[in-house]
Amino acid sequence: MQSYLVFSEEVRAARVAGKPVVALESTIISHGMPYPQNVQTAREVEAIIREHGAVPATIAIMNGKIHIGLSDAELELLGQSADALKVSRRDLPYVISSKKLGATTVAATMICAELAGIPVFVTGGIGGVHRGAETSFDISADLQELARTSVAVVCAGAKSILDLGLTLEYLETHGVPVISVGQAEFPAFFTRDSGFRADFQLDSATEQADFIATKWTLGLRGGVVIANPIPEADAMPRAEIEGITQQALQEAAQQGVSGKAVTPFLLARIKELTAGRSLVSNIALVKNNAKAGAQLAHALAAHKKS
Repeated sequence: MQSYLVFSEEVRAARVAGKPVVALESTIISHGMPYPQNVQTAREVEAIIREHGAVPATIAIMNGKIHIGLSDAELELLGQSADALKVSRRDLPYVISSKKLGATTVAATMICAELAGIPVFVTGGIGGVHRGAETSFDISADLQELARTSVAVVCAGAKSILDLGLTLEYLETHGVPVISVGQAEFPAFFTRDSGFRADFQLDSATEQADFIATKWTLGLRGGVVIANPIPEADAMPRAEIEGITQQALQEAAQQGVSGKAVTPFLLARIKELTAGRSLVSNIALVKNNAKAGAQLAHALAAHKKS
């Protein structure tokens, strides 16, 4: 498996020096935001991780290899390419063997991070059970990956376009702990309160690292969701985002949008309906997660040494 991994010079040096590394996904660049905000945000997120003493490792598939850490030119390629494939668990063998350009989802990034020995991964929001899944069976592979792959995922909860109650039920069924930061409530991406509670509240990176290390030392494989709410100043009103989401969902159904195309369609339409305010919130929450992820990576590294 290691023959498929290509480490950037920065990540390779960090591994040798024993510095904490934080994994980052690439679908947020290729499918989550428009250009040039996508590339600019990716660079700013990487800078925040460096400012807090960790090393960023944005992950993508290029030329038949899993790249752990990207150069500026590679970030630009992902940000501008219309051909980048959205890669989840099932897609990894195809995209690697066919040497296509691939942007990793939460699920694929978790797999690649674990292969690379990176225990902390920062994203915007995890996928989940889609609304209407009782008939469509549309459930993100992110949830199954969280149940099987031992990587801590720092996020702003699950995307508010999902059925959050069923998403949390699914995670509970598969033994995936959901930890909230700074509040008891489970956050919902653009908003701080989803109407549901997380399993546990652990506010400091040290507490989170102790929990994660205990879980894995006990042989309890699988991920941990670190639900870090969007900063209050950048959050959107829950009622407003719910109304806009309902409209976007109706439009997606009318236009026959399905499968992998649903989330990018909804996020783009919500951006239009909020006159760009949702994009501002999206960028703010990712940056906030980058800080929390760097702190957690440090705490886990310290725990490993103790």
